[in-house]
Amino acid sequence: MSEAKAISPRIRVDHMILPLFGVACVIGLWAAASSLWTQALPSPLKTWEVSRPYIFEPFEKRGELDQGILRFTWYSLQRVAKGYTLAILLGTPIGFFLGASRLFKSSFDPIIQILRPVSPLAWLPLGLVLFQKPDPAGVFTIAMCSMWPTVLNTALGVRSIPQDYMNVARVLRLSRMKTLFKVQLPAALPYMFTGFRLSLGIAWLVIVAVEMLTGSPGVGGFLWQEYNSLIYEHIILCIITIGVVGFLLDALMSLVERRLKLAGA
Repeated sequence: MSEAKAISPRIRVDHMILPLFGVACVIGLWAAASSLWTQALPSPLKTWEVSRPYIFEPFEKRGELDQGILRFTWYSLQRVAKGYTLAILLGTPIGFFLGASRLFKSSFDPIIQILRPVSPLAWLPLGLVLFQKPDPAGVFTIAMCSMWPTVLNTALGVRSIPQDYMNVARVLRLSRMKTLFKVQLPAALPYMFTGFRLSLGIAWLVIVAVEMLTGSPGVGGFLWQEYNSLIYEHIILCIITIGVVGFLLDALMSLVERRLKLAGA
C-alpha cells in the first residue's frame, strides 16, 4: 500500500501536471507572439471567441463548407478510413512477399523505393485522371501515400522471424496456411503494428492536403477556405483539431496493439 501511495503522486505529476504546464507554456508563447511578433496571428482569446460557435455546435450544418468542426472531422475520418483500409489490404501482403521471397524482393524492391517518396501532390492529379472524381481520387492518394510503412515494417517483421520457428513448423509438417497463421503472423505482428500506426499517421496527414486541393468538405477543405477568407482563427482551430485527432488515432492503435499482445500472451 505504501508503494502505491509513493507511485501515485509521481503518476499525477507525469501525466497531469507536466502536460498542463507544457500546454500553458505553448499558450503563453502563442499569446506573446500574437502581440509582439505579428498582429496577423490571432491571440488565444480571440481564437476562442471566433471559433466558439464551431466548437459548441460541432455538428451544425450551415452550408457545404460552413459546418461544425466535428462534422468536418467526421467527413475527413471517413475518407481516411477508406484510404487506410485500402493501404493495409495492399501493403500487408506486399510486405509479406517482400520479406519472404528473395525473388520478389529483387524484382519489386527498387520500384517500391522509387514510389515511396512520391508526394501526395503528385499522386492526387493522377487519381483525378484515373477516377474523374475527387472522392475516389482522394482515397487513392491516401492509400498510395500511407501504405509504404506497412509494406516495409511487415517485410522487416517477416525477415526477423527466427529460423528455429520455421524449422519447428517443418518438423510438425504444418501446411503453408497454418505456418502463416500460427507462426509467421504472430511473430511479425509487433513489426506490422508499427507499420500500421505509421501508416495511419501518414493517412491523416495526407487527408488535409487532399481536401485542400480538391475543395472537399472536411478539416482540410475548411482550413483552406478560411485561409482564403482571411479568418486566421479558424486556421488555428483546424490545426488544433488535426493534432488532437491524430493523437487520439495513434493512442487508439496503441491500445489495440496492447490488447492483442495480452490476448496472444
